[in-house]
Amino acid sequence: MAVAELTLGKGRLAADRLVAANINPRTGLATDYLNHFNEVVMMLEMLPAMPECAGDVLEWQPATYEQHFRASSFAEKQLAIDAFGAAPDAVRRALRDVVATLDTAVCEKQGRLRNADDIAGISEDIARQSVEEIRPLISAASAIIHGESTAIDTDDAGSQAEIDALFA
Repeated sequence: MAVAELTLGKGRLAADRLVAANINPRTGLATDYLNHFNEVVMMLEMLPAMPECAGDVLEWQPATYEQHFRASSFAEKQLAIDAFGAAPDAVRRALRDVVATLDTAVCEKQGRLRNADDIAGISEDIARQSVEEIRPLISAASAIIHGESTAIDTDDAGSQAEIDALFA
């Protein structure tokens, strides 16, 4: 069955199956995706005490929702990918927008590390920025995943109906 044929709440995307797989049945999104960002932020925050984490931070690369699940050990990774494809356009768009900002923020920190003559000298600043800048973005992504965000774009005519259905 093609992803376009899948509908949240029906068939293999039935709410009980999504819930059992830790996928929000209203949004079609799983919080497991946030692990991709939580891991790198944890390493950024550890830099002052463990500058050797810099190599791990520099190895991190952005990954789309689908890329993350394809490469993950998440038990229901194909279900997560299919549910994402069936999620309301406004929800997917909102998550992608926050993720783009997250990716940029992390990549900026990587650039600073890569160009630093003294990692220890900038590690406190990078750790502080990670808490102040990146953690709130992860919270915003979590709110979208949980259907709690009001930051969903409503520019197109179908989006408002999709949002209304999410919170019904």
